[in-house]
Amino acid sequence: MTTSFPNAAPERCHGLLLDDQRFEAHRSLGHHPERPERLVAARSAIARSGFAWSSVAPSFACRDDLVRTHSEEHLVRLDAWRGRQGNLDADTFVATGSVDAARLAAGGCIAMVDSLFAGETNFGVALVRPPGHHATRDRAMGFCLLNNAAVAAHHARQRGASRVAIVDWDVHHGNGTQDIFWDDPNVLYASMHQSPLFPGTGRMTEVGGDHALGTTVNIPLEAGSDDGVYRLAFERIILPIISEFAPDFLIVSAGFDASYRDPLAQMAVTPAGFGWLARALDDACTLAGCRNTMYVLEGGYDLVGLEDSLLASILGARGASFSGAPANDPGLMIGSASRSLRSHWSCLDR
Repeated sequence: MTTSFPNAAPERCHGLLLDDQRFEAHRSLGHHPERPERLVAARSAIARSGFAWSSVAPSFACRDDLVRTHSEEHLVRLDAWRGRQGNLDADTFVATGSVDAARLAAGGCIAMVDSLFAGETNFGVALVRPPGHHATRDRAMGFCLLNNAAVAAHHARQRGASRVAIVDWDVHHGNGTQDIFWDDPNVLYASMHQSPLFPGTGRMTEVGGDHALGTTVNIPLEAGSDDGVYRLAFERIILPIISEFAPDFLIVSAGFDASYRDPLAQMAVTPAGFGWLARALDDACTLAGCRNTMYVLEGGYDLVGLEDSLLASILGARGASFSGAPANDPGLMIGSASRSLRSHWSCLDR
């Protein structure tokens, strides 16, 4: 059963879309929650949006593009799996087409950054597989082979973006993205995630390396957190920091496994909750002078939850209003996260 949502303002409906059937080649021999049917659900959300989309044609990321994000050793190990199938760890599989799909996904994100800089529109959605935010500089893990959002952020910096913000609302902490930008003061990484949960990282005291203190923002949330808790985390921490950091390029690591329907976690976010987050983030970034926004698909393993949540996020990002739930105080976690960051951000000194 799908959900109806408000329409976005028509003048803001144009966007870029990255999608390719070759992403479906990443397919496990047995059942796996990260499956090609996720793209079918995401494509349905795109169709239901009613927007005018311009297609971004992906090409394979070259080594020079990838070594900004990943080590040579990781790329060599990954290349050795090209055309083969097996398991890299207990969670992460490789099919015969997986390495090519991963390189195409990363290259497609680079192409979308280029298209956004070309100025046709300022908004894009990348329906990529495999996902990326667990892939560290040196290792594939957690369903992820290459870190698509990190590759896009590095390319945006190469194209002239002074400050890039990555907001990650996947239910799992994006340990790979954090690892890659740990000591980079020009890239803000902000994550809301269930804790405890895989991969076990993302403590509120993890705030960045010596050269980038405060540009890693972690808000671990208890199981059962709902729209109101997420709204509070946004209002008290993420939106003020976005305003102070003033990015000129925004990447959303758009995982939808915090959905109340998702089988891999225990959160309670509704599609309308995701829509509110997207609208609030768009408003804050616009006021901060951000010129381009790019959503990169991460997790989300219930197909209805993925479709409805992605659709609501797109509508919210393009101007639709969602009332959202009242902000709920879940206890100490958000307040503690705010205090751990207060010495690095003046906007939190209250």
